[in-house]
Amino acid sequence: MRKGKFITVDGVEGAGKSTQIDLICSYLHKKGVEVVRTREPGGTEVGEKIRSVLLDVENQEMHSDTELMLMFSSRNELIQNKIIPALNKGFWVVSDRFTDASFAYQGGGRMLDLNRISELADWVLGDFKPDLTLLLDVSVEVGMQRIEARAAKDRIELEERAFFERVRSVFISRSEAFPERIKLIDASGSVDDIQSKIRSLIDSL
Repeated sequence: MRKGKFITVDGVEGAGKSTQIDLICSYLHKKGVEVVRTREPGGTEVGEKIRSVLLDVENQEMHSDTELMLMFSSRNELIQNKIIPALNKGFWVVSDRFTDASFAYQGGGRMLDLNRISELADWVLGDFKPDLTLLLDVSVEVGMQRIEARAAKDRIELEERAFFERVRSVFISRSEAFPERIKLIDASGSVDDIQSKIRSLIDSL
């Protein structure tokens, strides 16, 4: 049995990740690929409990280091109990966010030391990494306009614009540092145009 592929989808708030992930999973299903869809933080029973703590608007005073370690705790559960078992069965896994988000949100947004995040990533992931990361990129202004329509914002969505500018900057820097894995996609166009670009990248796997 061939081992499955691991695809992650990331980007700033309002980039359209959920819509594109729906279409990616549908596309893979039509090709006869077994797909496991998951998300970060969350994706497992323990991870979803951690997610509720991380995104609760009542936890505004959470220390940035605590946030970082909770993210990686949820990620470890996801890798060990869901992603790796699925890949070993030959399934493809599509995740809404992964480790790049920690560099962007906790490193860029919270301004934590990127080297410390790298050390934590090395400890939790080892040499495990996605086969493909689709980085959906829109301006922070466009992204914030899109999330304004949401009924209620979570703890992170309530951050100021400068926070998300730093997040976007780190995402772009990572796409430049790891171009073989992270594919930067202009997500300001139509859903169909974005999906067309994504499908060509998926086909290459």
